[in-house]
Amino acid sequence: MPPEHTHEVASSQPESNTVERSLPKDAQPAGQRLGRASLAALSLGALGVVYGDIGTSPLYALRECFHPLFGVQAEPRNVFGLLSLFFWSLTLVVVVKYIGFVLRADNRGEGGILSLMSLAVPQSTRPSSLWSKAGIAIALGLFGSALLFADGMITPAISVLSAIEGLGVSTPALKPFIVPITLVILVALFMVQKRGTGFVGAMFGPVMLVWFATIAILGLRWIVQEPLVLTAVNPWYAIRHLIEHGRHGFLVLGAVVLCITGTEALYADLGHFGRKPIRLTWYVVVFPALLLNYFGQGAVVIHTQGAAKDNPFYAMAMGPLHYPLVGIATAATVIASQALISGAFSLARQAVQLGYCPRLTVVHTSSRTIGQIYVPEINGALMVACCGLVLAFGSSSRLAAAYGVAVVGTMTITSMLFFLMAHRHWGWSLLKAGGLAGAFLVIDLTFLAPNLAKLFHGGWFPLFFAAGVFGLMTTWKRGRSLLGASLAKARLPLNIFLQNLASGTQVVRVPGTAVFMTSDPTGTPVVLMHHVKHNKVLHERVILLSVSTKELPTVPASERVHVQDLGQGFFQIRASYGYMQTPTVADIFKCCESAGLKADPTQVSFYLGKETLITTRKPGMSQWRKTLFSLMSRNAISAVAYFDIPPNRVVELGTQIEL
Repeated sequence: MPPEHTHEVASSQPESNTVERSLPKDAQPAGQRLGRASLAALSLGALGVVYGDIGTSPLYALRECFHPLFGVQAEPRNVFGLLSLFFWSLTLVVVVKYIGFVLRADNRGEGGILSLMSLAVPQSTRPSSLWSKAGIAIALGLFGSALLFADGMITPAISVLSAIEGLGVSTPALKPFIVPITLVILVALFMVQKRGTGFVGAMFGPVMLVWFATIAILGLRWIVQEPLVLTAVNPWYAIRHLIEHGRHGFLVLGAVVLCITGTEALYADLGHFGRKPIRLTWYVVVFPALLLNYFGQGAVVIHTQGAAKDNPFYAMAMGPLHYPLVGIATAATVIASQALISGAFSLARQAVQLGYCPRLTVVHTSSRTIGQIYVPEINGALMVACCGLVLAFGSSSRLAAAYGVAVVGTMTITSMLFFLMAHRHWGWSLLKAGGLAGAFLVIDLTFLAPNLAKLFHGGWFPLFFAAGVFGLMTTWKRGRSLLGASLAKARLPLNIFLQNLASGTQVVRVPGTAVFMTSDPTGTPVVLMHHVKHNKVLHERVILLSVSTKELPTVPASERVHVQDLGQGFFQIRASYGYMQTPTVADIFKCCESAGLKADPTQVSFYLGKETLITTRKPGMSQWRKTLFSLMSRNAISAVAYFDIPPNRVVELGTQIEL
């Protein structure tokens, strides 16, 4: 849709006569407001939402290290080496990198790769091309976001599949039913998304607490039988394993990385819980439980013949405890999947608000929690993709290669953006920022290289998918820019239009209020010009409404609108929202009341443009991208639905625009 009736992204710089106000010092981000509640309650919530993914990695991580591809035999010497690699991977990546440093890089309390990109490349330095230094940084952020979408597709598939595979460990006759049962659970999971996470959210934390307690007890039980496995915390075992196994020792890192899947969620969910609950939950519950379980699995492999081949995790609880463990694991993986699905919804809304995605349907499923949203288009795409992955790969082991590439790819991009952020936003010297980010990159690339070696075993999928999403986002952004430039040429400066109106132009004024939406506060909306030209009539009160997205997570209601009386019955509203918020006309008009402008959305008339895009051979974008942009525009939801405009109050005027 053209900028005349859509909100424009924050990359459009405000004019000099625009009153811009930043957030007041006492304004608190969502995460800090939540911090006033009980720390215990916040920590329990973080346990269910933040750590579901990494918490269910014991289901498959150690098992994958004994895959025939790596040639690692289930011998005590090798077990000690792998456990040492697990311990130091969790310590260096999660404890040092994310808990120690990345969590400190918050954008007004919010985290995530798009927030980090905003800090690394401030809005004032945004380039028009991706082929500059700043443009490359933006491209990295967008590609990292695309990889997170891939992660959101793979996580439900591999998590639920790995849990259900436990049925086949003790009862081989059930193996043919593993895939069908997984599909049923996944479809059910996506079908209930429209009801929101609120009705099950209170259960997330307690269920995950039971899960972590269970895996800790299982691990401790076997550690008691083989206490020497605890000596694997010595880094020498990891170094010796890599040296002795050479190429295979290097490739096995592609499986070791599975123990840190979901680490990016620590940063992405920063705004929901804050640093303290996330750190506290990690050190008190998650980290000890994971270590106990991994070391317990190592003890099982040493003591039990064939445990490494079947599944070390389920080998810890054979007998009457096996099926209850499968049930608890299934519940935990559903919760882990839910967290990634909700994250995909949030990421999609951020992409829309920042201008990298067409408008999508955003349904708020809670009247009390702004972060609980449902995006039907994303939900449907994820459901089809997850079911397709389960059918195509057939097992969690085959999905593991694709999973590792998505996880480490995102972590690597985070390290790169962290360097730019630390240098530009924190003011660190190049030596200090480069030294720390360089150390992070050494670890990330050490994990990334062996995962890239599995490109032809499934690792191609997240890269292929991310490249497609990246192409869609950049095409939409570029197309919107070209469309805005084309429409700007047709606009008359607003001051000239008002002067002509005051000079006696024959325009009849009728009772009522009309609203014209525009992306350019200084230009006359094309729809308004066409309306006056053809109908020669105007309402007594005309409101020019422009909505922009700031590169802040949220903008408080007191800072959200600026109202200006232009004279002759014309008013200009400039509304600003954060990229974690969804603007609606009801909210905008409510904020206007404090500025003295009252309007009822159900009583005013909204004039919107309905354009037809015609692709030409004009320079600016290749022909296939213009065709793609036109297709995306036709399938974007209308401004009426996105801004929640009463449909019976809308008048649309059509026009043709050449690209």
